[in-house]
Amino acid sequence: MSFRGWISGAKLLSDFLPTSAASVNHACFQQSHHAASIMAEEAKKLAAYAAVDNHVQNNQVVGVGSGSTIVYAVDRLADRVRQEKLNIVCVPTSFQARQLILKHGLTLSDLDRHPELDVAIDGADEVDNDLTLIKGGGGCLTQEKIVAGSAKHFVVIADFRKDSKALGEQWKKGVPIEVIPMAYVPISRTIARRFGGEVNLRMAVSKAGPVVTDNSNFILDWKFEQAQNWKEVNTAIKMIPGVVETGLFVGMAERAYFGMEDGSVKMRDATVL
Repeated sequence: MSFRGWISGAKLLSDFLPTSAASVNHACFQQSHHAASIMAEEAKKLAAYAAVDNHVQNNQVVGVGSGSTIVYAVDRLADRVRQEKLNIVCVPTSFQARQLILKHGLTLSDLDRHPELDVAIDGADEVDNDLTLIKGGGGCLTQEKIVAGSAKHFVVIADFRKDSKALGEQWKKGVPIEVIPMAYVPISRTIARRFGGEVNLRMAVSKAGPVVTDNSNFILDWKFEQAQNWKEVNTAIKMIPGVVETGLFVGMAERAYFGMEDGSVKMRDATVL
């Protein structure tokens, strides 16, 4: 057999050989990633159910947050309303939250009619030891902060991946900052100059150009380099002309629920000063 014929035969023979080690490793990685995703989703559900069961009572006005974890909270809320015949009014923090409330047939309201809420339940991108939060990964930070600030009690729900000793430990995408579109360049320069790090205009995935919020504004993501005095930084950034709101929630949450990998729920209360 010629050399060329031998090579051709080898190619045909490879069709009958076992899967390569690389393919096996790739398959194992995919299975592991899928298992981790399922675990995280179950953890979100655990945290959401615990918060709704512990904090929602009859004849309350409830602030409904945004994001993937809040889906489970609204599921549980709807179950309790049906089973226990609860009288609950819901105030949304976003278009997504509004659609969830309507989908489940819950009573929809707003801050014009219900300016004071009994409790607000929302997710977070990261939670530190002091219950300082980074929120706004989904672009709804301004409405979320308004609703949380209008509630007597603000409760956070998250999975184990969002639990950090210090901000930036887990969440690597930075602090979201909602800004007036015409001001995004000077604001970006001011933040980088005063606080260091990198500031980027958040670009959309399924449309050309930047992400546009429910308020028709842009979002900057500030990737900070080191730990900060978050209360001071939050105040300073909000004083920059053109800044609408930051994704730093300082001294607002009173309790956080974390769904854990082992199926338990970890609870953390804010430190009372």
